[in-house]
Amino acid sequence: MRGISGVRPVPVAETHRTTMFEIFFDLVFVFALTRVITFMAGSPTALTLAQGLLLLLLLLYSWGPYTWVGNLVRADVGLVRAATLVAMAAIFVAALVLPDAWTQGPGLVDAPLALALAYVVGRAVQLVLLFWVSTTGQPMRSTLRFFTVPVVLAWFPLIGGALLGGKAQTALWTVALLTDIGGARIASAFRPWQVRSVGHFTERFGLVLIIALGESLIAAGAGPRTVAPISAAVAAALLGLASTVCLWWLYFDRLAPAAREAVRNVPGERRGHVAGDAYGLGHSPLIIGAIYVALGIEQVIGRLTEESGQADPLGWEAATALYGGAAVYLLSRLAFRRLTLWTIYPTQVVVAVLPLVLLPVGRSLPPLAALALLTVLLVGVTWFERRMDRRDERPEPARPVRPGEI
Repeated sequence: MRGISGVRPVPVAETHRTTMFEIFFDLVFVFALTRVITFMAGSPTALTLAQGLLLLLLLLYSWGPYTWVGNLVRADVGLVRAATLVAMAAIFVAALVLPDAWTQGPGLVDAPLALALAYVVGRAVQLVLLFWVSTTGQPMRSTLRFFTVPVVLAWFPLIGGALLGGKAQTALWTVALLTDIGGARIASAFRPWQVRSVGHFTERFGLVLIIALGESLIAAGAGPRTVAPISAAVAAALLGLASTVCLWWLYFDRLAPAAREAVRNVPGERRGHVAGDAYGLGHSPLIIGAIYVALGIEQVIGRLTEESGQADPLGWEAATALYGGAAVYLLSRLAFRRLTLWTIYPTQVVVAVLPLVLLPVGRSLPPLAALALLTVLLVGVTWFERRMDRRDERPEPARPVRPGEI
């Protein structure tokens, strides 16, 4: 029985699925991710691309524990829901100031400090929730004691970097990220988290990825405001849609259902290890790759809406976002497949690195041609992967019975 006034958390069953409240929370989170596109698009240089990666990793690894909370207890009930709303507000504030993450101005709000404090609030809320829902689970308490130390230690370089700004901010925020991620990996290696509902866990990560794909496409198309009258920009938008459909197909068509069943069949405590590695680590680069592809599409459309930029080469920064993002997505997909299904083929690896091989070509092409080349490549990869999936599903031929074996 759910109830809204109970003080104690409500444990979930093995058949539990993602709630509407959790989807609402994830929408706010993905909004923050897409704001990173706005940050990088403002001045697309090698430095801002790297800083954007840092922001994406900080956001992604601050979201993950909320999935574990929702896999242990109902996130849409009582005090858990109230605390999650506080975290949602913190993420929304972070999203608002993200485009100015390295800008320390004289305004009313210091963006880097506001971002750092919002991050701290979000992490503090999840720690409180995890300790609260683990009151009857001593093994989980032991994991949390290891997990809490690096999480809290990471707050100091995060706030210090926000106060100092510039190169010091980049360096200290990198230290904060490494401390956070490293501590989480040590804690989970010592004692993995429990996965009570495989359906909820895998669905939650999949929903965030599909929302990120959709919202990233919207963010890319919403950049320039003069797309409609320009046929080249409309063509680029359609090519961007085709590329995004390919990214969706490569994960959700067959890989996602097969991975879910593979995790469900993992016995006992080992399931937590597999789920944490495959989804906790494997999914983050998938989302990052999708975000960078969206940034590349936005850059292409932006160039096409400028009369002087239609014939100029795409350039290294935009090509790195477009082709590098696709390579990150494809390689991460293979890593996820390896962690769940345990099989990848050398030809799949070769195909996944093709965007990196074509990156120097793409940067020298006009923007529309560069995007068209990537789209053709992704369509080809999708066709190739479908053939591989069908080959795997083909039953092995029966061995003829030899005399004397009956």
